[in-house]
Amino acid sequence: MKISELETSLGTGSYASRDITLVKGSGATVWDDSGKQYIDCTAGIGVANIGHCHPELVDAIHTQAGTIMAVANAFANDVRVRCMEKLISISPSGLDRVFLCNSGTESMEAAIKFARQSTGRKSVVSTMRGFHGRSLGALSATHRKEYQDPFAPLVPGFVAVPFNRAEAMEKAVDTDTAAVILELIQGEGGVRPADAEYVSAVERICHDSGALLVIDEIQTGFCRTGKMFACEYFDLKPDILCLAKAMAGGVPMGAILVNHKIQTVTGTHGSTFGGNPLASAACLAAIDIMEKESLAQRAAELGDALVSRLKEQNLPLIREIRYKGLMIGIELRQKVTPVLRELQQNGILALPAGQTVLRLLPPLVISHQQLDSVLDGVISVLGAQG
Repeated sequence: MKISELETSLGTGSYASRDITLVKGSGATVWDDSGKQYIDCTAGIGVANIGHCHPELVDAIHTQAGTIMAVANAFANDVRVRCMEKLISISPSGLDRVFLCNSGTESMEAAIKFARQSTGRKSVVSTMRGFHGRSLGALSATHRKEYQDPFAPLVPGFVAVPFNRAEAMEKAVDTDTAAVILELIQGEGGVRPADAEYVSAVERICHDSGALLVIDEIQTGFCRTGKMFACEYFDLKPDILCLAKAMAGGVPMGAILVNHKIQTVTGTHGSTFGGNPLASAACLAAIDIMEKESLAQRAAELGDALVSRLKEQNLPLIREIRYKGLMIGIELRQKVTPVLRELQQNGILALPAGQTVLRLLPPLVISHQQLDSVLDGVISVLGAQG
């Protein structure tokens, strides 16, 4: 039995199989168990921003693994403190406290709980097509029937409104609204950027109503969009910032950063593994790599170059291209699954974002030559299928 078949038989069936077994990675390249090489434009769904197995990250993990890996949060830890200080230093001003966890879903759960606890309010407003996680709280903010319906009833008090519609947000937010949750670019929802006027309006609505503004940068954070955080495009100062995915280079980690409006009570929220020294050391190393290698600037330049050349092709199968940096969504006039399958056969791994959007999230260290190969592959497959 092939390893991919064995994993499918042992699993719960929660994941659709791509029918290859990946066993090794370096930079933007991964290999399967037969030795075939692929250019990875999935990056673990936006996790491997610094590439696979970056030697500085590997060294940091190795060193910390030989020092101490598990420290209860009742005790201080030097690496954890340095990690928290670093996150505060690179985040929007006003966010001066950190809660460390293990994933984006956990960061969203903490945000919801802290918002309700701090405001004494119950209602939470999110947007349609948004994606914020799969636990019951985060899923309640993820207005997608295919994700929500199998697990109903969900957590009460959640309302979803159309994205990029300020008037709908204005009607939904009232004096019982604890928080508004917003992605600045909807990733799973099709790589759909928020309009600047809309973001400004949402910030005003939250300020006027006393609702807290929660910005989900779980996928857009850590240089993916051409900035350290997408907030920088809007000069945005959220009350709560949710982070995860790329923050520790592939080691599971999440965080929320909060401002002075957030009031918590000791013992009401916690995490066994959150902020463990191993993940904290990985986070410090990953951010250091991002800064030293100017990965935000690199993402902006490579994204512009790829999209510019792709638009020149005038491929009839492409309806629209939406992007920021190396977060790229190519809206097709057909379903994306056959395109993903053909790209994989040609040595390129990519992602869907809905049924008709081809999503490219390559490591930000991808070489110019590799990116040209990806572009040539996409043009070839879309040209043939169109």
